[in-house]
Amino acid sequence: MYDWMRKETYSESFMDGKEHLAMLVTNLRDIQLPDFIALDKDENVILIAKVTSEPHSFKNPDTRKYALLDLIDVLKFATKNIIPFAMLADKDNIEFLRWDGQNLSEPILTLNTADVLSHYEPKFKEKKLYNSYFIGLIESWLRDLGYNWNSETPPYLKEMQEIGFLQLIEGGMTKAYH
Repeated sequence: MYDWMRKETYSESFMDGKEHLAMLVTNLRDIQLPDFIALDKDENVILIAKVTSEPHSFKNPDTRKYALLDLIDVLKFATKNIIPFAMLADKDNIEFLRWDGQNLSEPILTLNTADVLSHYEPKFKEKKLYNSYFIGLIESWLRDLGYNWNSETPPYLKEMQEIGFLQLIEGGMTKAYH
């Protein structure tokens, strides 16, 4: 096993810089880390995400169950604040779920992934995507919501406002762990 793949090394990398996620959890060695997080303008974690570039991945009951359990593990161990949102994203759908500190909701918003990400990758439907690129596209959309770097009206702006996510991401950023 390569040194960078060791859980201890992977976990220790969270301790660098702003310590965003590391500050929130009690023992990173015991949990599966999210693919990326979103931070508000004050650098509080507002979303954790589990992502796969494969189509229909989260329609498989076992895959979905284990992805949700991984998210819940991180959410339960948050000690600084409640992380209000979680995301499951595959090539078909982007789902937003709400965390209240005790329970993870059913999806409160489900978006067609191609409808969202085609604004950032016009050939999204035809392209074979690798996970890191796919995560980058989702992060681009979330950063566009936060800063309007690509468009005045990013995809699904109204829906993101309705669930309360837009207000949190404005002026914020994302951080990937892939």
